[in-house]
Amino acid sequence: MPSFEEQIRAIEEEIRRTPYNKATQHHIGRLKAKIARLKEEAEKRAQASGGARPGYSIRKGGDATVVLVGFPSVGKSTLLNQLTNAESEVGSYDFTTLRVVPGMMEYEGARIQVLDVPGIVHGAASGRGRGREVIGVMRSADLVLFVIDVFNLEQYRVLAGELYNAGMRLDARPRDVKIKRKARGGLTISSTVELRKIDEKTVKAILAEYRLHNADVIFREDATPDEFLDVLTGNRVYVPSVVALNKVDLVKEDYLAEVRKEIPEFIPISAEEGTNLEELRRAIYRKLDFIRVYMKPQGEKADLEEPMVVMRGSTIADICDRLHRDFRPKLPLRPHLGQVRKVRRPAGRAGARPRGRGHREYRHQEVTLGGLT
Repeated sequence: MPSFEEQIRAIEEEIRRTPYNKATQHHIGRLKAKIARLKEEAEKRAQASGGARPGYSIRKGGDATVVLVGFPSVGKSTLLNQLTNAESEVGSYDFTTLRVVPGMMEYEGARIQVLDVPGIVHGAASGRGRGREVIGVMRSADLVLFVIDVFNLEQYRVLAGELYNAGMRLDARPRDVKIKRKARGGLTISSTVELRKIDEKTVKAILAEYRLHNADVIFREDATPDEFLDVLTGNRVYVPSVVALNKVDLVKEDYLAEVRKEIPEFIPISAEEGTNLEELRRAIYRKLDFIRVYMKPQGEKADLEEPMVVMRGSTIADICDRLHRDFRPKLPLRPHLGQVRKVRRPAGRAGARPRGRGHREYRHQEVTLGGLT
């Protein structure tokens, strides 16, 4: 019987040979679903047989975590030393970094943990060069910082492809599609918007590959077959990214203009010379999308000098965990736990009910919380 890898390669070859059009859309969608299922089965088989190697152990710290992603010897260790207080070993040979090296970058009041991980190579998503262990660290990060050699732009395409194959979706968000499994009744597919990228036949073909024959599927926005498959598997990680093009001190400006045709958005830097690192810090800070939270003890004025910095999407329960581990169990069951500053209303529709105990999100840059003591 062919191995999982051989089956996947055969299906990928069939997809390449099949022209994509309306008539073949559902067939290609089912083939992609089969690849996703085979990869999951291969991973489970490896773990069950003890083939999975132990991953890298690193304790997360600071207000957010950024991971440096790049091929060996592109300057990640030098960049880490420049951005943080770390002392990562630097060498002119491949695979100088053989472990995860953390450092802490402080910018605009935020403490950002930066991780230098061993360089990954083509095939990392399949486990080559301890790729699975390295990507495991990347999946837990809040932002991916690509470090690309200015003379080898193909690195970016390869790296982005490896992360995609490992279930990471960069600078994207999950589609608003709900799948509710049920015991009987068959498939019910409905939508509140016009579906242009996928049709009912393709949806049923993908669900059939996962042996899901009884479910209610609701599309609240359009989605491609790949995006629907991401929702179905439920194991995708959505992470923002920044691209740093290193060693730009060795090229001229007209060369960078040509680079932008392949990589539209990047920060030109020289880790060795320290060029443009302030712009890179600013880009990292902005992409992490922080919120400042000012604490207000009961009966006292808010402390506007030392705010807590959290990422957008954090809940009041998350803030309580940062303050003290005993706060969350004592969280009262009421919709509003503090006064909001510089914002009209919380996220979602006006008067929306909270998602649960302490789960209330705010779309703004500054918040004042009171009554938590």
